[in-house]
Amino acid sequence: MERLALRTRLRPGCEEIYDREHAEIPAELEQAMREHGVRSWRIYRDGLDLFHFVEVEDYAALQAALRDHPADRAWQAQMNRLLDGDFDKGSGGLSLVWEMT
Repeated sequence: MERLALRTRLRPGCEEIYDREHAEIPAELEQAMREHGVRSWRIYRDGLDLFHFVEVEDYAALQAALRDHPADRAWQAQMNRLLDGDFDKGSGGLSLVWEMT
């Protein structure tokens, strides 16, 4: 199981749209993510900054599996219009500096 954090940034003025569109993601996208090992995916927003906390069996395998998945391609196109730069599928995430368990 991998736990990783990702960071993305919204374009100014897109905060409410992003929040509203994430109130419920497409069922076929959630199903595909779960089928490919996602246990949980949380997104926190601070102004324009988005922090994703992901628990997944194998993040690289997830990204490879979703690369050409129709539900993910549609979702990425919908979300990328709101981001300041596209979601970087090749990112390994933020480096963990400290953790209290």
